[in-house]
Amino acid sequence: MHEKNTLVVSSEVVPYLPETILSKSSFRVPKEINEIGGQTRIFMPKYGLINERRHQLHEVIRLSGMNLVINDIDMPLIIKVASIPKERMQVYFIDNEDYFKRKQMLFDTKGKGFKDNDERMIFFTKGVLETVKKLNWSPDIINCHGWFTSLFPLYMKTYYKNDPIFRKSKIVTSIYGNDMGETLNKNLKEKIKLDDIDVDLDLIKKPDYNSLLSLALDYSDGAITYTDNLSSDLVNKLKRLESPVLDFDNAKKANGHTEFLKKYFL
Repeated sequence: MHEKNTLVVSSEVVPYLPETILSKSSFRVPKEINEIGGQTRIFMPKYGLINERRHQLHEVIRLSGMNLVINDIDMPLIIKVASIPKERMQVYFIDNEDYFKRKQMLFDTKGKGFKDNDERMIFFTKGVLETVKKLNWSPDIINCHGWFTSLFPLYMKTYYKNDPIFRKSKIVTSIYGNDMGETLNKNLKEKIKLDDIDVDLDLIKKPDYNSLLSLALDYSDGAITYTDNLSSDLVNKLKRLESPVLDFDNAKKANGHTEFLKKYFL
């Protein structure tokens, strides 16, 4: 475990956002890994509702300034960082005025998913991976939390497959309950293909929760379930996986998630 590197990627992390199963797990896992001698870094979006002054965020100039091409448009990438008090854990925030300045996370004030959530996912995915490259920090494992991170396995195993930083990286998808709501923009598949990702993406022809998580599992090296309320399609997919899977009952146990990562990946 000593000096092994774990990259935790999540759409929600406490103490920066309200407590949910997702946000608490995204904090607890890196904390437990740190306590047993591993090295961790956490990445999340910099939503506009996060209070930068209270949490002492500051921009990292040497990491910011890159443009990411999303749907054939250059979008500036801004990186901010903070330390979780008392935990010796750094959190990196992916920011962009167009995608993350708004005061809500993934849904508007009426509970509707934002129409550009598909592009926000792509931007977040590429932003994290490009920043890790700039840090010259090679993760042994990338643990992705929640549906908003479901494009990471695809991008890492295709777009970044020849990058030496990720050559030895294994990717584990942590699955939570379906809080996604309606499907994403139907053109998600075409927007991904603009990155020269030449694989069959018919699975996400209808980009809903089930299809996105199914795509993530296709390119993951392991999976962890934080819910026992999955569709039959996802349940069957998990049963067919040849890679390790931690079921809901064991994921609930103290240190269950961390012990699973140690056993198979660290």
